[in-house]
Amino acid sequence: MKAGLEVWRVTASAVSVSALVLAVTGQAYAQPVDPAKKALAAPQVTELQTQSRAILMRMAQFLGGAQSFSVNIRDGYDVVQKSGQKIEFGDKRKVILSRPDQLRAEGERSDGTKTQVVFNGKEIVLVDATRNVYATAPQPGGVDDTVVHFVRDLGIRFPLARMLVSRLPAEFEDQVRSVDYVEKTSIDGVPCHHLAARSDTVDFQVWVADGDKPLPQRVVITYKKAAGQPQFWAHFSDWDMAPAINDSTFLLQVDGLRKIAFAAQLPSTSPAPRKTSPGKGAK
Repeated sequence: MKAGLEVWRVTASAVSVSALVLAVTGQAYAQPVDPAKKALAAPQVTELQTQSRAILMRMAQFLGGAQSFSVNIRDGYDVVQKSGQKIEFGDKRKVILSRPDQLRAEGERSDGTKTQVVFNGKEIVLVDATRNVYATAPQPGGVDDTVVHFVRDLGIRFPLARMLVSRLPAEFEDQVRSVDYVEKTSIDGVPCHHLAARSDTVDFQVWVADGDKPLPQRVVITYKKAAGQPQFWAHFSDWDMAPAINDSTFLLQVDGLRKIAFAAQLPSTSPAPRKTSPGKGAK
C-alpha cells in the first residue's frame, strides 16, 4: 500500500453494530433427532404469539413490497470496552429508496462526520463531506444485491440495511424463532404494537404502527451472543411512501473532492518471504 493513501475500511467498533441481520448459527448433532421427540419438545405457540408473528410479517411484507419510501432515522449503539463498560455512539440518517435499484442515504455520526451514499443503478458513490473525499464502485444489481455487496464486500457499516431489502419477509420467516406481544402503546402519538422477538443470535423489540401502514417506529436489538450483550436502537420518523424523486435525487456532486479507494478495492499484499540466516538450513 502506498504511504498516505486514504481508504474506507471497517473498524472494530463498526463491526460490533451490524445491521438488522438475524443470522442463524448452524448446529452439528452427533446423532439425528427423532422428529416425534423434537415435536414434543417444541413449546406450544399461543394464539397471541401467532397474532404477534402476523403483525411482524405484515410489517416485513409492507416494507419489502414498497416501491419507494423515505424515512428519517436516529440511532444509538453500544461499543463494549475491554473493561466491560458500554459506551454509546449514534447516527442521524435520512434514507430514500426507489426500487429496483436506487437508494440515497445521508448521515451524520455523533462525532460530526457527515457522509452520503447513493446507488444509482450503475455505480455506488460514497462521499465523506467532512474529509472532502469520495469513493466509487460498480453497482452489482438492484438494491437487494447492492446492500449485501456494500456491507459484506466493501466492508462499510450500514445500520438496518436488511430492512431495505425486498426479501425481508423470507428472512424473518427463516430466522425469527418466536414473537411475543408486549403491549399496545404509542410512539410520538402513533398507536403501535410493541413486539418482542428472538432469533438464534439476537433478541429484538419492534414497535409496529397499527393500521393500514404497519411501519416500524422503533427497534431495539440485543446481540445476546456478543461479549457484553451490546444493544442497538433506532427511532424512525417522517415516513413517506411516495417521496418526491427527481433526476438529482440519486446523484452526488463530487467536484472539488479527492477520490480515494474502498479498502476492499486495494490489491492484497503477501508478506515478504523471510530470509534464511547464514548457516541455517544448509545441508
